[in-house]
Amino acid sequence: MNVKESLTKLNAIDGFVGAALVDSESGMLLGQEGGQGLNLEVAAAGNTEVVRAKRKTMANLGMRDAVEDMLITLGKQYHLIRPLRTRPNLFFYVALDRTRANLAMARMAVADVEKDLTI
Repeated sequence: MNVKESLTKLNAIDGFVGAALVDSESGMLLGQEGGQGLNLEVAAAGNTEVVRAKRKTMANLGMRDAVEDMLITLGKQYHLIRPLRTRPNLFFYVALDRTRANLAMARMAVADVEKDLTI
């Protein structure tokens, strides 16, 4: 699957609000889907800082591990960040409506999409 197909597949997740594939070195979007009032460019740039901060903290702690995913829980939404295993400088960012989303299923769906992604 290419980037557009991958993001379109994420659209099938219950509670889907929006998704993006982001370059964590520049904060730039490689692709986006949905958004429904959520500015995915701003979200991508902001969540790039989250990814960088976590990686810096892990390095400062001497942790030799990789981030599988990160979850930010808001009052009305879940924001899921998943760095790609094959290209750790890229990450999926997925925003979900908390009242309609099944977080476990969403995490599995993003992992499945990642496996099929070709860049």
